[in-house]
Parts: sequence; C-alpha cells; structure tokens
Amino acid sequence: MDKRRIIGLTGGIATGKSTVSDYLASRYGLTVLDADVYAREAVAQGQEILGRIRDRYGPDILLADGTLNRPRLGQIIFNDRSEKQWIEQQIHPFIRTKFETATESFPLTQTLVYSIPLLFEANLTHLVTEIWVVFCQPAQQQERLIQRNQFSVIDAQARINSQLSLIKKCKMADYVLDNSGSETHLYAQIDKLMKR
Repeated sequence: MDKRRIIGLTGGIATGKSTVSDYLASRYGLTVLDADVYAREAVAQGQEILGRIRDRYGPDILLADGTLNRPRLGQIIFNDRSEKQWIEQQIHPFIRTKFETATESFPLTQTLVYSIPLLFEANLTHLVTEIWVVFCQPAQQQERLIQRNQFSVIDAQARINSQLSLIKKCKMADYVLDNSGSETHLYAQIDKLMKR
C-alpha cells in the first residue's frame, strides 16, 4: 500500500459529522483527527494567533480570564465576510500543519479520518484520498443547529450561509452519507463504505 487511506469527512454545520466520526472510531477503531480541535488550539492562550486577534479587535475580544470570547468573535465574522476570511487566513495554515504533523506519527497502513467542516472552503481536499459528505435536509440542519447551540433562526441561518452549500459539497464528494433518517440508516451506509 503506497498511499495511506485518508477519509476526508465533511458536511454542513449540524449535519451529523460527529455522529459519523464517533461511529468510525468506536465501531472500526479508526483514528479521527479533528479540525475543530486544532482550531481551538490555534486560538488558545499563549498562541500568537490569539495575540493577532486581540490586536485586530481590541481587548473586548477576550474574556476576563484571557481566553477568546467566542460569541463576540462569532458576531463579527458571521456578519462580515472579509473578517471571516481574515480569521481563516490566520487559523487554516496552523490547522494544515497540525494535520500533517499528526499524520506522520501513524504507520502508512493505518486508515485515518480527517474531520474537516471546511474541507472545500479551506482548500484542504489534497490532504485526503476520498471525501465523504454528511447530508441532511436544510430544515433539519437548521432545527438541529438551533437545538444544539440555542441559536435564533437568524443566527443559525447566518452560520449555515457562511459555508459552501450542502448541494455543492455533495456534488464534489466521492460518497454522500444521507443523515436525514435514523442513526441505523446512517450506520448502514457507513458499514457499506467500510466494506469496500
């Protein structure tokens, strides 16, 4: 096997990526490397990136304990595309490096899962050997996001709209997992792909 199998797992916000990655880890013992975890590391206290964010937005962008005020940053970047791009330019190179460094520590025979919500938007598709997109109906996506994060309809929609449309993602996928039904139905689709 000259090329490692790396599954690029993506989808829209609240479409069920975590459900899929949790199942791949528990059922198949796969290692999941998560872009969201790396993104949180990128803006942790002591990181240069957090300093740049503070310099750009002022001290109010930090909480009293010196950590990032996420709701405040969310208000800024989900209402201003250029600010969102600026933040991504700071964070994406850090995430890419983390993936590359982490991957080197596993044997080539080991299949890895890269859970990357912005796989297409961050131009990281070259890092993976196949792309799985988790899909659900738009109304379900909005409802799940509102329930999970206690967002208003407007806030939920702003976050959904900030990502590439699910339809476009599905067209670029190697495999689409339909998560608009039961978990059993979702797991059956994963099992089928893992048996390939």
